Amino acid sequence: MLICQLTDLHVRPVGQAANRVSETNALTLRALRAVAALDPVPDAVLITGDLTECGLPAEYANLADMLRRTLRMPVYLIPGNHDRRENLRAGLAAWFGVTADPEYVQYAVDCGPVRVVMLDTVVPGAGHGALRPAQLDWLDRTLAAAPDRPTLIGMHHPPFTCGIAHMDRIALQDPASFAAVIARHKQVERVVCGHHHRPIVARVAQAIASIAPSVAHQVELALHPEAPSAFVMEPPAFQLHAWSAADGFVSHTAYVESYPGPYPFLTDPDYPGKA
Repeated sequence: MLICQLTDLHVRPVGQAANRVSETNALTLRALRAVAALDPVPDAVLITGDLTECGLPAEYANLADMLRRTLRMPVYLIPGNHDRRENLRAGLAAWFGVTADPEYVQYAVDCGPVRVVMLDTVVPGAGHGALRPAQLDWLDRTLAAAPDRPTLIGMHHPPFTCGIAHMDRIALQDPASFAAVIARHKQVERVVCGHHHRPIVARVAQAIASIAPSVAHQVELALHPEAPSAFVMEPPAFQLHAWSAADGFVSHTAYVESYPGPYPFLTDPDYPGKA
């Protein structure tokens, strides 16, 4: 079972860049084409928020057109803080689960042997994320309904501190309440997030939690507590989460760009590890 995770697309209306610098439309389309060309093709694609830059209807229309042109596997979406929930629900209503809940973009779906639970952490008008008590109750009930199925949770705001201060200030609020729910359901193996535009790994209860890099621009790796918020044009990337009964989830970071190679390993006769 192979699940591809894309995040932080920041799609703009046709012809516009994000932050006046990042050509997110071209970068998103290039990433979608790279995913479509993978061998083996992923069984499903998760997009963990910030689908657009400003949540405009024109941005969702642009993204919908790109998705229809490139991806043939199931695609599961949730919003991020740059999205507007009502516009997402209107513009991407054709995608599974987007309108399943009357208030939030949250749902569960079985992907082969794996169960995926997608959470909506958006707080309208704010950069940080939150899960309201009713959402935590929904998550608890949803996980309790399939206790024997290995489960991956997708969400935008990370439920842990990463050390990049300006991003930690807008992460998930009250992550302990979320972790307490996860701890009650041992089948939850992975929590995959976006928002921070960097590959970061931590632990939440018994689960491995990870942040995927953006398919557009990345947040500067600045661990000084007074560092200002900034982004850099480091290589766009996405993650592949492969699941097997023997090993559980094993994750890979895949770069969108093509690089020279592949070249065969031709070891020197003096290589000490050669049998």
